[in-house]
Amino acid sequence: MTSVQPATKDLAIERARDEAFWRDVARQYDVEPGPINFEHGYFGRMTREVLRTYEQHLAYVNRSNSVYVRERFDTEDSEIIRADLAQLLDVPSREVALTRCASESLQTLIRNYNALQPGDQVLISDLDYNSVRTAMRWLAKHRGVEVIEISHAHPASYDSLLKAYGDAFAANPRLKLMALTHVTHRTGLVMPVQDIAPLAKAHGIDVILDGAHALGQLDFNLGELGVAFAGFNLQKWMGAPLSLGFIYVKQERLASIDPDMGDARYAPDDILGRAPYGTPNIPALMTLPRVFAEHRAIGGSAVKGARLAYLRDLWVREARSMQGVEVLTPDDSRLYCGITSLRFTGHEDQQLMARRLLDEHGIFAVAREGSACGPCIRITPGFVTSAEDVSRLIEALRALA
Repeated sequence: MTSVQPATKDLAIERARDEAFWRDVARQYDVEPGPINFEHGYFGRMTREVLRTYEQHLAYVNRSNSVYVRERFDTEDSEIIRADLAQLLDVPSREVALTRCASESLQTLIRNYNALQPGDQVLISDLDYNSVRTAMRWLAKHRGVEVIEISHAHPASYDSLLKAYGDAFAANPRLKLMALTHVTHRTGLVMPVQDIAPLAKAHGIDVILDGAHALGQLDFNLGELGVAFAGFNLQKWMGAPLSLGFIYVKQERLASIDPDMGDARYAPDDILGRAPYGTPNIPALMTLPRVFAEHRAIGGSAVKGARLAYLRDLWVREARSMQGVEVLTPDDSRLYCGITSLRFTGHEDQQLMARRLLDEHGIFAVAREGSACGPCIRITPGFVTSAEDVSRLIEALRALA
């Protein structure tokens, strides 16, 4: 894969528009013939080289069985992989532990957060992921806390998001814990975490950050976000094999998260005890160094994110002027990424319209419900998406609008 130096913002923007560069990137992937995929948000596609590496590791582990795993992987290689991940994030390796996905990471953090007393309050919003909302409601049943739910105004703005959380903090003085989604899976709205987290801290509220869609799509410094607890995916925008994510806990706050299910395998100050116990997908984990190398070679999250946002802008600029189409995600560059949702205003059933996009125009996208702004269709380009693909999407939207 073509290599670039760590990207400045200007370089990332320039690279985002370089169709020849992205054709070269697209050649690294095998793509099944069929509809144009605008649903890359579910999970990422592995490059051909990552898949080959994964298959080699799978065959090796199958041959060597427990000899390699107990003699090398558990004692040496797993720590090398964890250190590589930590270097990518620019955090100490003792602050990350590998898991199977972001949902598992977030559920583990929520259920093992030990600083709640009966009568305390926890906060969720309409834009948080379903498994996160369910886990926070689980706390009400098992810890005796009160769940506060807020809905964000539509259309959202930077100020309205800050106000929604500021008002919630002021109105609920017993708040101790909140979920915060960096990139919402429904509309692609990017939360201003760097401003919300300090505001929460000033009110004595801990934040558990859902970074499932953030890593590889947003260029951020994890240590500077102002959160102590977070869960991430490696199987979305990083392009790792399915079944990989990780937990982040700031070392000085590790004592606030109990070992999972009383796990006593590790010292109390070791984050590994906070990850659910079980045999992981070892061949997938062994593939991560190749994944991280390719991520760095392409230019990292700065270049990836700039490309996805550029493709988003191509269709959103056209859709904004279409009667019968409402784009739900704001155009403030601080509040969007590659994921953006729309609604066909002349049709109540957005699921039906997503089906028409596929059946009549060969465009694959998914409908989403649950946010206060109403049902929508999520449009998510990927690293194999071309400007020509976006033109096909624009034509389809215009025909159906």
